Amino acid sequence: MDSAPTAPSSRQTAAFAFIFVTVMVDMLAFGIIIPVLPHLIVELSGGSIAQAAVWSSAFGTVFMLMQFVFSPVQGTLSDRFGRRTVILISSFGLGVDFIVMALAPAVWLLFIGRIVAGICAASFTTANAYIADIVPKEKRTAAYGAMGAAFAIGFVVGPALGGFLGHFSIRLPFWVAAVLSLINFCYGFFVLPESLAPERRSKRFEWSHANPFGALVLLRRYPQVFALASVYFLISLAQFSLNATYVLYTDYRYGWGAQAVGYTLALVGLCSGFVQAVLVRRLMPKLGEKRLIIIGLLLCVVGHLFFGFSSVSWMFLLGIPFLCLGGLSGPPTQTLMTQQVDPHEQGRLQGALSSLASLAGIFGPALFANLFALFISDHAPMHLPGIAFVLAALLLVVATGIASYAVRHVHAVPSADRHPTTPPHGELSPIADVITHESLPHHHSESSP
Repeated sequence: MDSAPTAPSSRQTAAFAFIFVTVMVDMLAFGIIIPVLPHLIVELSGGSIAQAAVWSSAFGTVFMLMQFVFSPVQGTLSDRFGRRTVILISSFGLGVDFIVMALAPAVWLLFIGRIVAGICAASFTTANAYIADIVPKEKRTAAYGAMGAAFAIGFVVGPALGGFLGHFSIRLPFWVAAVLSLINFCYGFFVLPESLAPERRSKRFEWSHANPFGALVLLRRYPQVFALASVYFLISLAQFSLNATYVLYTDYRYGWGAQAVGYTLALVGLCSGFVQAVLVRRLMPKLGEKRLIIIGLLLCVVGHLFFGFSSVSWMFLLGIPFLCLGGLSGPPTQTLMTQQVDPHEQGRLQGALSSLASLAGIFGPALFANLFALFISDHAPMHLPGIAFVLAALLLVVATGIASYAVRHVHAVPSADRHPTTPPHGELSPIADVITHESLPHHHSESSP
């Protein structure tokens, strides 16, 4: 019989809170520079919009390419040397990099800064592995939901704050982003304990595990993880239908300007945050990870079809709740994968997943943007402005089929594996309570700054 629940220690609560804040602040820092980066590129490239557009495209591609290459590197490094060091170095590196970008006198130096930002932003991989270390298996869905909420908060607040700061100076948002990252580093230096005990770490660093394609080999060793990782990739790819076409599509079809786009994107962020922070935590104990994945994917399909076929704006808006409810599928998918992988390989798993998402980011925008351009052109096989969202819906239908197969073969968490201080059933507690008393290894030398 399970013992009575024990309250999490203050250090464990602080550790989870730091990871939550790290992800939120990093997203906030990246979001702050979104409204001003293109304008700074224009300024540094001589005022040519056309030339700045070429540079902007290169900036986006190189950022995702660095994510693809370095996510497994950071994951493998964290498996070998621990999560704390990797996270802190990444936070410090981001802070310094934003300072360099704020001072950049030429576009090529800004470009190098974007490369470094892509490398350091790969710390999201290590943050996810940290969660897998400290949160019991049956509570990871709520924890990853909280991480999704951190992303949503940064997505909502960052661009709005960056636009406001940009009125005073085009470089001010970069300075604020630098301060946020360095404060994050200082907070973590004094608060964040190590989550991976020395005896649970990899014995050596292997480049075959650290390269993005070598990291993907790990997925093939676990058939259920490989299937769920395919679902994860398709979800990530479908998401870029929004990133690549949302602004142009709503302008073309509904005549929306920047203000309307900003309001609706804020609505998407708020709804997504509510789904990730509240609904995932409350529905998972009632439905379980497997049902939640399928339900979330089907709702996301409905949302994309609303987007693709709505001829008037009010019908388009009806798709937003369905699209955001699709976020129910992400955290349980990630949870099931972490349950199938050994503790010393959690970093490699998260690195492989980040590489898959980055791979989607390299090819997805070009795919959906070019399809949108083709289907509104005179040479279109048919006039279908929402083709990007229709294709995304089809990708998610395929993902649903793969997920239906995968969840039937995924092993449930045995009762013996449940954390001894956590009741096996019942409502999940708030963010700080997803950590139980013994979740962190008690190694004082590793926990101290």
